[in-house]
Amino acid sequence: MHIHLSDSLTHEQETKDYTAELEFDVFENGVADYPVIDKKPVKLRVTNTGDKKLLIEADVSFALVMPCDRCLEAVTVPFSFPISRLADFREGKEESEEPEEQPYIEGYTLDVDVLVRDELFVHMPMKVLCREDCKGICNRCGANLNHGVCGCEVTEQDPRMAVIRDIFRDANQ
Repeated sequence: MHIHLSDSLTHEQETKDYTAELEFDVFENGVADYPVIDKKPVKLRVTNTGDKKLLIEADVSFALVMPCDRCLEAVTVPFSFPISRLADFREGKEESEEPEEQPYIEGYTLDVDVLVRDELFVHMPMKVLCREDCKGICNRCGANLNHGVCGCEVTEQDPRMAVIRDIFRDANQ
């Protein structure tokens, strides 16, 4: 959803509240595509802080369907986070200032979907598990070990390698 910000820029120290719907149904992060479910309206607050700067605050809540990193079962991962960004609309910024990228603003229009997507990259979990004690999949046949044993033969390790196993076991302790 797009929100036009020119009205907020004309009245200094004024705050406007908006409600926007998330329009994207799939989150693409360059590695995989995750369906977006349980989308709730985004509550936005735009405050003119003066000097052609707007403080954009939002509360976001939705869920993604992601695969478990061990067994590949679909897991619903809830996300709920605040967003706070300062948008600078000054024409001639001082040379000493770092230019802040604002891909979520084009002209005087705020793209809520881009704002949420950018912030979601920061909030993505490092590892997604269906449960803490997930057993994963069998490395031979690919069966999900959470549903039971797969029936693959478990081979005995070579007794001549016991010395090397002991070295690694001692190093881990």
